[in-house]
Amino acid sequence: MEKATFAAGCFWGVEDAFRRVKGVKSTVVGYTGGHTDNPSYKDVCTDLTGHAEAVEVEYDPLEITYDQLLDVFWSIHDPTTSNRQGPDVGSQYRSAIFYHTPEQRAAAEASRGKLEESRKYNNPIVTEITPAGQFWRAEDYHQQYTEKHGIASCHVEC
Repeated sequence: MEKATFAAGCFWGVEDAFRRVKGVKSTVVGYTGGHTDNPSYKDVCTDLTGHAEAVEVEYDPLEITYDQLLDVFWSIHDPTTSNRQGPDVGSQYRSAIFYHTPEQRAAAEASRGKLEESRKYNNPIVTEITPAGQFWRAEDYHQQYTEKHGIASCHVEC
């Protein structure tokens, strides 16, 4: 098994999208990329912790490649909006790839470059690509939220 970590707005919807992908074995929503230890959802919603709402994906590389996970990531959000996705606004909703290996970093940068060259978007891609750091698991009620509540969207503001 290998690990990948992505932030693409509200983590409920991001997790739901990755849970549907063959080869993804588990997902955990949480907070990463900031400077506050063991933040709560309420802390992250202040936009003062520096953390992004993120999803840690455990996947089987024999069933799905990291490049295919990147394709999912790019397809589920707008990577051109800085610190927002839809109605959700704040740095916790930023677009980010948190790489775990030098190979993931190279793949993420190549993937972003390919997307930029495609001219799919009129605006520049603002997705950050940064080393994975401490990942703080979100509260249990956030885990698999859309599945537990039978909803298809996660556009709820803090």
